[in-house]
Order: sequence, then C-alpha cells, then structure tokens
Amino acid sequence: MTSHQGRLSRDVVESLTLDTEPWLSCEECFDLMDSYAEAVVAGTEPRRRHDMEVHLRACPACFQEVESLVALLQQDSAD
Repeated sequence: MTSHQGRLSRDVVESLTLDTEPWLSCEECFDLMDSYAEAVVAGTEPRRRHDMEVHLRACPACFQEVESLVALLQQDSAD
C-alpha cells in the first residue's frame, strides 16, 4: 500500500474548519441569490443575510454564482 502523507495547505484547513452556522443549503441559497445580489449592488445592508454570507464563504460554487450576478447587475447599472 502506498502512503500519501502530504500536508494540507492553510486554505484547505480553513475551508474544512469554517463555522457554517446558521445552515443554508445550496438550494435555499440559489432561491435567495437574486435578491441578495441586488442588495449587495444597492448597498442595502439590512437586506443582506448573515446565513447567505456564511454559506457563500463555505461554498465556492454559490459564491461564484453570486459574484457573476453582482457583476452583471453592476454592468447593467453602469449602462
């Protein structure tokens, strides 16, 4: 049997130990993405959600989707 005793990078360790409370699933996150991205662009902090921010820190796929939505909304508002 081959032994692979590699070291985990700091980024990997941090991603594995992130506090993900309050819990929000990807499906729930996806349902809220449009309004969340609009709040980010508008700067309306009270409408931003802590559970979304926690989920986005832990989920690269959802984070990338929100980033894309924010970029599109910012582009639309600049036109």
